[in-house]
Amino acid sequence: MNAQLAKITGILIATMMAVGACDGNFGRPPPSSGDPVAGITRTGVAVAVGPVTAFSSVVVNGIRYDTSSAIFTVDGQLATQSDLAVGDIVVVKGTIDDDNTNAVATSVDFDDNVEGPVSSVDTAAKSFVALGQTVHIGDGTSIDDSCPESLIDFLTVAAVEVSGHVRADGSILATRIECKSFLDEMEVTGVVSDLDANAGTFMINALIVDFTTVPAVIDDFPSGAISDGDPVEVKGRNFGGAGELLATRVEFKGARFDDNEGDHMEIEGLITRFVSDTDFDVGGIPVTTIPGTTVFEGGVAGDLGLNLEVEVEGEFNDAGVLVATEVEIKLAKSVRITALVDSVSVDSLVILGITVNTDVRTRFEDKTHLSLEFFGIGEITAGDYLEIRGQELPAGSGEIFATIVEREDFDTEAIIQGFIEANGVNRPRITVLAVTIETDGATIFENDDDSVIATPDEFWTRISAGSLIKAKGTESSSQTVIADKVKIKDE
Repeated sequence: MNAQLAKITGILIATMMAVGACDGNFGRPPPSSGDPVAGITRTGVAVAVGPVTAFSSVVVNGIRYDTSSAIFTVDGQLATQSDLAVGDIVVVKGTIDDDNTNAVATSVDFDDNVEGPVSSVDTAAKSFVALGQTVHIGDGTSIDDSCPESLIDFLTVAAVEVSGHVRADGSILATRIECKSFLDEMEVTGVVSDLDANAGTFMINALIVDFTTVPAVIDDFPSGAISDGDPVEVKGRNFGGAGELLATRVEFKGARFDDNEGDHMEIEGLITRFVSDTDFDVGGIPVTTIPGTTVFEGGVAGDLGLNLEVEVEGEFNDAGVLVATEVEIKLAKSVRITALVDSVSVDSLVILGITVNTDVRTRFEDKTHLSLEFFGIGEITAGDYLEIRGQELPAGSGEIFATIVEREDFDTEAIIQGFIEANGVNRPRITVLAVTIETDGATIFENDDDSVIATPDEFWTRISAGSLIKAKGTESSSQTVIADKVKIKDE
């Protein structure tokens, strides 16, 4: 692997590492037959990358890994499963048999993208800046209960810790955010730019790093010195007078795995470089597809593009490029339901009268006072208060496939976010997923930025079948919500 490719590969590992023993719910279930996936005979190392979805044993992208002999690390230090949380990005290395039934992890590792104070917030864009890194909150973001409910109040916490996928512009699409009441050391991972060796400074996105004042320990750089384009992790405890981070350590984060020919990889991330559907990067890893051979799920090759979330499975060739046997375009999470559970079965539940299906791709988290570490659909009972995020699937079925299921402490507020059905606008009623949303003179109508729409008439003229709305109120029957607020969402 050439030096430039090593740097690109390091970008992924510098920004997407996490650790833990997690219950599967990534990817798709293992094939029922004993045949190799897409005919692959796996003779090399297996690497799996993706967010933690639940806890018990390590299951990544539908493959269960035996972790009894694995070494767990967090930020380069020995750690345990309890140091991880749902939504953290994990890198699991190990071996796997052709039939997907005997997978053994040798290591499971985590590093956050950024840990530091928030300097600015953009509520309209649902983003904030921490240590010069722009962090986006999306439908797939798990926010820990340690954080304030209002984004603007993130400015009041000592620090945030963010794990997530890196976009093409270097910003972060968070998969998990935790808030800290105390911060001993700040951390940021990213790519060196605008290096000034004489001044002893460089940039990571909008952050200036000063590595000479303390001075910083310079660790693991192949050439012994920092260069533009190097993927690095920077640590520091203080800022300089101009707001620069005074680094105590700068560590090279490239070439964290070998990507040798024959090594198997399954990676979930964003497309960070796109030339064509046969030449693109996922989280910095170069990928190629084979027309007529690579299997696509959730879409077709023509749907690929910059910043699209995908999961790619394949093996590295002799040039260090991941040859994809399968590309899954990840499901949207625009549909949300928060209410009391009506009933539960083995792999599905009913909420607001809507059937919600789950499988190994579903991320489960218990956010109640119980904070169960080992939490899945088997721990959910009728009457539990859940937030569901996902997508209507199959389209037009009225059923939801859940990508995220979070259990909250008991409440009676019902929330539904989804697309208005055909013939679903019948003032004062709206129909979403067969749920009737009743409005009246007390209902507040809002824009997506929380500003109030001037008049009810304006609201009703702006919505139609296919509009995405969010309603909050009280569940009056299994499929009726009396709305206190209705918001027009930006898609």
